[in-house]
Amino acid sequence: MNSESKDHMVQEAKDFSASDTAIVIVTYNRSHLLDGLLASINTMVPAPGHVVIVDNDSADDTHEVVAKYREVLAPEVIYEKLPTNTGGSGGFHHGVKKAYELGVSWIWMMDDDVEVIPDALGRLGKWASRFKVIQGRRYDYDGSEFYWQYRISDRLAIPIPFAPSDFDITGYREMNSGCFEGMFIHRDVVRHIGLPDPRFFIYWDDQLYGWLASRITTAVIVNEFVLKRTRDIQQLDLGIRHFNASSNGYRYYIMRNRAILKQYYRAHGLLHPVHFGLGTALTFAKEILRLVLVERTVRGTSNLFRGLRDGRKIEVDKAWKPMAPLHAAGVRAR
Repeated sequence: MNSESKDHMVQEAKDFSASDTAIVIVTYNRSHLLDGLLASINTMVPAPGHVVIVDNDSADDTHEVVAKYREVLAPEVIYEKLPTNTGGSGGFHHGVKKAYELGVSWIWMMDDDVEVIPDALGRLGKWASRFKVIQGRRYDYDGSEFYWQYRISDRLAIPIPFAPSDFDITGYREMNSGCFEGMFIHRDVVRHIGLPDPRFFIYWDDQLYGWLASRITTAVIVNEFVLKRTRDIQQLDLGIRHFNASSNGYRYYIMRNRAILKQYYRAHGLLHPVHFGLGTALTFAKEILRLVLVERTVRGTSNLFRGLRDGRKIEVDKAWKPMAPLHAAGVRAR
């Protein structure tokens, strides 16, 4: 689907207004990081109209941190504490739904371990009349430029590690992926592709969401720094690209959720079984390398096999359906 044939599926945007934006934050037991993020939002000029905070059943003082900022933040603060931990994908499912129901035109998603650059909305707003899915750039924890793999192989369904990191005179590059650490998305795109799928729990959820969006509109990463990461992660420095440490939970969902990706690709008529299987094998190999090179161990491989095993149950589930578009799911704005 080319740009001309897909962009007609979303409405032409009106002039951008920062107050017509909701920031959606998902947090879990990291109140100290959330405190820093909310403090940075308090310095934003222009400021968003709303801040939606989804708390994945935190056991720390997250509620007290939110209460403190409710008193000082100019944007309206909406706080929802979920009864269980639904993971990042479940949190963004709830948060994007709430933002959509608020009636805002733009939804900006982010985790709790970033801070916003004070003029970030102005930087993103410059592109809002041209594109409906925008990813800004990020500084890493040490202040270096963070590289994000913004292109994926459609057949393999994995990131392309050698996608160019520089920008030409246009100031943007087209992407066919997404990252919930900073995805800026227009409500009309959300209406067409539905809410983030909570069944992922963690991993591959934002890549798929960006992929779905890129199929109906031109999605871009722009040469504008809008976020800074505030959590130091163990990593192997490969120059502009980093190899981050993981966890047993991540390893499990990385492999299990390949089955959910496979179901989406099948539903869209774009599944190439041999190529997709190769993508899964490459993902498995990458996780082994991550264990050996970054974490200096081979313990944890059982979680990869367990993920593959449980994913098989999802692959053969004939009742499985993708997330429905919002106009079909009956989700309405106020």
